[in-house]
Amino acid sequence: MHSVKRAVLGFMALIAAAIATPALATDYTHSTPGAGGYDVVAYFMDGKAMRGSGYHVADYNGVTYAFTSEEHKKLFVANPTKYLPAYGGYCAYGVSVAKKFVADPEVWKIVDGTLYLNLDKGIQVKWEKDIPGNIKKAEKNWSAIKDKAPGDL
Repeated sequence: MHSVKRAVLGFMALIAAAIATPALATDYTHSTPGAGGYDVVAYFMDGKAMRGSGYHVADYNGVTYAFTSEEHKKLFVANPTKYLPAYGGYCAYGVSVAKKFVADPEVWKIVDGTLYLNLDKGIQVKWEKDIPGNIKKAEKNWSAIKDKAPGDL
């Protein structure tokens, strides 16, 4: 009787492990919407931050972006790099000081056709004191930190 009980428990453990494995293997960084779910085309076309809809999504480099309309989605698909935020969507000021801060999609600025996001309005004020200098520093730093986890910086 004990051997049957052990066999059943062993089988149940195998089933539980098989079910749990895909959940554990999920790469969280690729399950988070790009730009925090905001429509990256809206910054350029509408001049404001607008939350995208699950009805209009497109994937680019393993990241899912949401849009307010099918038109915005089509514009993005035709030329994604035109609309993507600089530095993978991390805070522009943070990158200028060699850090990766999660940016607030509501705190943004377009400079010379590039979308820059910042951590918050206070940090954006610091960034705006020397936009060209901060962009120059960020460009230099980005190549060294882009493949590093934020916690490793």
